[in-house]
Amino acid sequence: MISCIAIDDEPLALRKLGDYIKRTPFLQLESSCSSALEAMQVLSEKEIDLMFIDINMPDLSGMDFVKSLVRKPMIIFTTAYSEFALEGFKVDATDYLLKPFNYQDFLHAAEKARLQHELFSRPLNRDEEGETPDRLFVRADYKMIRIDFRDILYIEGQSEYARIFRENQPPVMTLLSLKAIEDRLPTNRFMRVHRSYIVHLDKVKEVARNRIIFAPDTYIPVGDQYKDNFNRFLDTNSLIKK
Repeated sequence: MISCIAIDDEPLALRKLGDYIKRTPFLQLESSCSSALEAMQVLSEKEIDLMFIDINMPDLSGMDFVKSLVRKPMIIFTTAYSEFALEGFKVDATDYLLKPFNYQDFLHAAEKARLQHELFSRPLNRDEEGETPDRLFVRADYKMIRIDFRDILYIEGQSEYARIFRENQPPVMTLLSLKAIEDRLPTNRFMRVHRSYIVHLDKVKEVARNRIIFAPDTYIPVGDQYKDNFNRFLDTNSLIKK
């Protein structure tokens, strides 16, 4: 079961959202909240896997609330304003429901969250020998494809999809957010360096002007909010003393 909260300042919309969640067998409604501040209290008390949240709310908007969270559950935005869609995907939202939506629209978004939860939201399990797995499986082209960590160069987030670039192999496009994949990668080998990119640290050979260069025509920008972490990685592995 996926534990959920519904957040909307409109009572009728909140009731409808709660009813949809209750109708869905793999969702468990933990709380219905009329504000982001109320939801903040719920998150401090319960383990929540998925939030359905309106964007345009008084006091604290759904978007600002999501941006303020250090540990984010999966996010599905619900709003009457289509102009927020791009901003929603920038914060790794699983999906975006434009009001008014019906149960079929809701279920389509919930299925995305279910797939993401099953494949990536759980912590990395150890195998029978006690070793951390060195691969994962993603769904692409109607089949499951094995991705070995050692083959990954970098991963690019593209709206609701992620493209995994590998050495000497074609890239793989999968319907998952960059955040979902990031949660499944070992942090000692992979690093988020931009809101749209994760890089395999062992594959970093050249850095210039805040860009990681993989080939003359392939470089990854290092975003301002990720720069400090990446520079610490460089400093730790540098022979140059400051």
